Amino acid sequence: MDTIYLTGLSFFANHGLFEEEARLGQRFIVDLKCELDLSAASKSDKYEDTVCYGSLAKLVESVVTNNRFNLIERLAGAICEAVLDYDSRIERVSITLHKPSAPVPVATGCFKVEITQQRI
Repeated sequence: MDTIYLTGLSFFANHGLFEEEARLGQRFIVDLKCELDLSAASKSDKYEDTVCYGSLAKLVESVVTNNRFNLIERLAGAICEAVLDYDSRIERVSITLHKPSAPVPVATGCFKVEITQQRI
């Protein structure tokens, strides 16, 4: 299985349990890993033999910015579902979702979840 990575995609959105998170919003960072067969693209050098990275990035942006979830686990799951629906060549997708400004009682750090889903 081959892999396409999109890392460090950064979006401002309003996810979280607390009213302030819904009202004020915060930054979310997405790392996307798509597993698929890229052998045709690696031989042909043809655009249609791969998955469009720009379209994947816009899809992730749409899920992150046009929805509202309490949990980053659910947001990551929604991104996985959208990516698998986007292109049937993608067999497995992993999302690492970073929430660097989580409202917790520590001075620094980043909280993140990783969700993986695959085609059945």
